[in-house]
Order: sequence, then C-alpha cells, then structure tokens
Amino acid sequence: MKRWFGDLTLNLILRMVAGKRYFGSNSSCDEIEARKCQKGMRDFFRLLGLFVIGDAIPYLSWLDLQGYKKEMKNTAKVLDSIFEGWLEEHKRKRLSGEMNKDKDFMDVLMSILEHKKISEYDNDTVNKSACLSIVTGGADTTMVTLTWILSLLLNNKHALKKAQDELDRHVGKDRHVEESDIKNLVYLQAIVKEAMRLHSPLAGPRIADADCTVAGYHVPAGTRLIVNTSKIQRDPLVWSEPSEFRPERFLTSHVNMDVKGLHYELIPFGAGRRACPGISLTLQVVPLVMARFLHVFEPKTQMDMPVDMTEFEGINNARATPLEVVLTPRLRPEFYGF
Repeated sequence: MKRWFGDLTLNLILRMVAGKRYFGSNSSCDEIEARKCQKGMRDFFRLLGLFVIGDAIPYLSWLDLQGYKKEMKNTAKVLDSIFEGWLEEHKRKRLSGEMNKDKDFMDVLMSILEHKKISEYDNDTVNKSACLSIVTGGADTTMVTLTWILSLLLNNKHALKKAQDELDRHVGKDRHVEESDIKNLVYLQAIVKEAMRLHSPLAGPRIADADCTVAGYHVPAGTRLIVNTSKIQRDPLVWSEPSEFRPERFLTSHVNMDVKGLHYELIPFGAGRRACPGISLTLQVVPLVMARFLHVFEPKTQMDMPVDMTEFEGINNARATPLEVVLTPRLRPEFYGF
C-alpha cells in the first residue's frame, strides 16, 4: 500500500509542480526515473530525522563518523539532477513554443523570475529549491498519512465498518465518490483527524530569532528548536485514552477542534506563519482518496493478522514495515473497468 499510495500522491504533486505524470496508462515519464525520485525523497526525510554527531559537537563534523554527511550529499545530488532535468525541459519547451496551455508551478515561477530577482541565489536555484520544497513536503507526507489511516482502520474493524456504512448511506453503490460528497462524510473526516493526531509527521526544526524563556528554560537566539507534537497530541489532560484510536471523540468532546493550527492541542501541520502551506491540499486529497478507496474495496490483512504499528526513524514518521493488504471488490465489475 505504501507503493500504491506513494505513486498516487507523487503523480498528483508532480502534475501541479512540473506538469508530469509518472504512473498510469498516460504517464509521461519512465518508471526508473520515478523510483529514483521516490527513493531520493524518502532518503531525504530519513536523513533529516537522524541524530548527527557533528550537529551536537561541531568540531567533530569534519570526520563524518556516521557517514551521514556523505549520504546527505549524495541524496542532494540525486534530487538536484532530477529537478535540473525538469527545469531544462521547461526551458526547451519555452524556446520552441511547445508550452502547454495549463501552466504548472515551475512555468509560473520561471515567468516571475524572468522579470525580477527575489533572492541572492540565481534564478534556477530558486526555482529548483521552491519546487523541491513542494514535492518533498507534499508527496511523501501525504502517502505516510494515507498509509497510517488504513493501518489504524485494519486494526479497528468497527471503525472501518462505520466508515463504509457511511459511504453506502450517502453515496450508495451506483456511482463513485465525488469531492462534493466529503462534507457529508463526517465520520470519515473524524477518522482523518484522529489518524493525524496519533501519527503526524514531526514538526520541522525552527530557529529562535530572539532570546526567550520556555517553561523556565532560557533559550538563546539562534537555538534550533523542535516541537514534540506527538507528546502534545497525546496529552492525557486533553485527550481521554490518548493512545487509543477513537474517531468518535471528534464527533463529541472535541467536535469543534480542527487541524489547521487554531487549536494548539492538535497541530499536525504546525501553527502560525510557519505552518505547513499544504494544509488545504492535504485536507482535500486525503479524505477523497480514502473515501474512494474504502468505497470500492474491502481491505483485509493476510489471514486477518493485526497490523504492526512500529514507526520508522525519520522526520515523517513513516511505517517501519510494509503494509500488505488483500483487497476484495465491493461494487459491480463495471466500476473496475472489467
């Protein structure tokens, strides 16, 4: 499922950023490049979350005792080569007049940078950096969220049944789920919130821009800080049975709490000016993908075994083990192109 959700979310993000589609019958790129891109992004998040001795003891950083620095440089080269290729392709199309009518993000940014300089870096570096931020921040984290939601549902069959009953009640079995249906699927929305509460990616590091005091501790300006969102979102003073998967809490005791950063007890996307800019996209994509998936398939684990919920090292809190699922169709054959 990690691969399936990963292919889906990468297609979605790359279509917006670079006008590309890696997977599917009308894909525009070869699979080798696709897997190279996915591996580069997953290595990026894994390395971002590792403890590096040189960060704690700067005078030892030149030794690269753990080998992480070399691996980081190699990963950076891989990702840069991929984005450089996309940028060169966009330049060739602009020169030859082959640009698509629907401009992607890379096209728009190229047009802006032609007429003004917005950074000390050259325009190509700015473009690649902005696109890399969107792709790495949107594709892999969305895949991780979808995989955790399905994992939680497989270990909580009553919640899976309630979600599918809600889909059958509001959508039926004679059509596909549409985006306009999501507002009526309140239990599914509660499932998404609860999954994000239990398994949200780690908040990225921040730098204090001024001296401050936090819980009695003096924090000098320039200190790198990481907010422990997992601890906040499992606080027993706020959440009853904080480690249990209970979507119903968002229909009762926490019905007015959302994930957009307005309630500091639940901040999977962060909060304030530095909150994740992809909140709106994620909150549209994740419920729709899960709704369509649960509507057309009955998922089960092999031999109905419980799902291993161990988390992998890295900043995006991915699953440590593959999620292998047996899928049974729920709708008529014509819905699957048979």
